[in-house]
Amino acid sequence: MIVTLAEIIFSGLFSGIVATAIMTISEIPSWRKWGLLGVFEWHENQVLSIRLFRIPRNKLNFKYIFFLHIVNGSLAGIAYPLILSILEISIVSDHVYVLISLVYGFALWMITLVPIHKPITGYPLWNHHLGHLPSIASLTGHLIYGLVLGIVIIIMIK
Repeated sequence: MIVTLAEIIFSGLFSGIVATAIMTISEIPSWRKWGLLGVFEWHENQVLSIRLFRIPRNKLNFKYIFFLHIVNGSLAGIAYPLILSILEISIVSDHVYVLISLVYGFALWMITLVPIHKPITGYPLWNHHLGHLPSIASLTGHLIYGLVLGIVIIIMIK
């Protein structure tokens, strides 16, 4: 069982990186179908990369997109076991923990994507010109992130 702060941080960091990698892979079909505008997280990271790293607006730069994606996923991965330990939520069963992880993925989508997508990119989430499917794909990616995050942490602590 995870007991020290260092173990909590390491398990969250590792799990966050793995979950982000799987989430990123799950988003490739959306990118192939709709391009950058159809993968909301990548689109946000592209806009942020233009602002932060001063890359040209017309240059798609996956290096920066995925760098920011991994940083965000790692931080969210670290936050998850920290939040659970602060709230003193212990793993009652693997099934309950996976359910909590899915809720965490949904909460991340609601907190970190829904309110900021339009201010960052200029494109609305639900009235997007590509329709509702990119929003559903984004939510699905976050649920995959939460699921993988929970599973990897369960494996690490057993």
